[in-house]
Amino acid sequence: MPGPDIPTPALLRVESLGKAYGEAAVFDGVTLRVAAGEFVALLGESGVGKSTLLNCIAGLDTVDRGEVWIGPVEVSTLDEDARARLRRERLGFVFQAFHVLPHLNVEENVGLPLRLLGRLDPGRVRSLLAEVGLEGLGGRMPAQLSGGQLQRVAIARAVVHAPSLILADEPTGNLDPETADRVMGVLLRQVRDSGAACLLVTHSMAAAGAADRVLRLSSRGIDDAALPPTGHR
Repeated sequence: MPGPDIPTPALLRVESLGKAYGEAAVFDGVTLRVAAGEFVALLGESGVGKSTLLNCIAGLDTVDRGEVWIGPVEVSTLDEDARARLRRERLGFVFQAFHVLPHLNVEENVGLPLRLLGRLDPGRVRSLLAEVGLEGLGGRMPAQLSGGQLQRVAIARAVVHAPSLILADEPTGNLDPETADRVMGVLLRQVRDSGAACLLVTHSMAAAGAADRVLRLSSRGIDDAALPPTGHR
């Protein structure tokens, strides 16, 4: 398990990142590294820019200064098509708002990343649905699901194609403790089994405690949160 001294080159590298909307700075001077096979949790007060940081890392939002590297690729220099290709091939993103497609059923939603890559695997899709507690619900439409079930669809979709980097924005926020523990297990197994890196934004101490490292985002940048890891190991 990686310790505090993260080997370089890291799978995810963020250097002196700054983002503002108009004259209001969201964050500035953010620097972090996440190694392959490492699970990092990011805490911070509401409004400090945690979700914006994930969007900047994924190339969904532009940055005003600094650099984002995923492996050997500097995301902040890519054009829109190249960023979309990078997300499709190497990233798994769990959004707070789910972004489950309403015209596709559960199985089709989860399998979409594989279909876009030309390697649809129904067995892999069904296996993941069982892991997140949605076995037998593959034929349902999103409108027939609860918020917690939609969140689990989003989590399964984010990891189905075995991405090298997982960005998860409050993935357990709509789940009861037992189900939250179950889906955290899915994310952790993905990291351990495939050597992926995961950056998890959360307010949950239980979720943060399962991570290898816990960081805190503030107006001063990112610092160690000094939260002793517990939970999944």
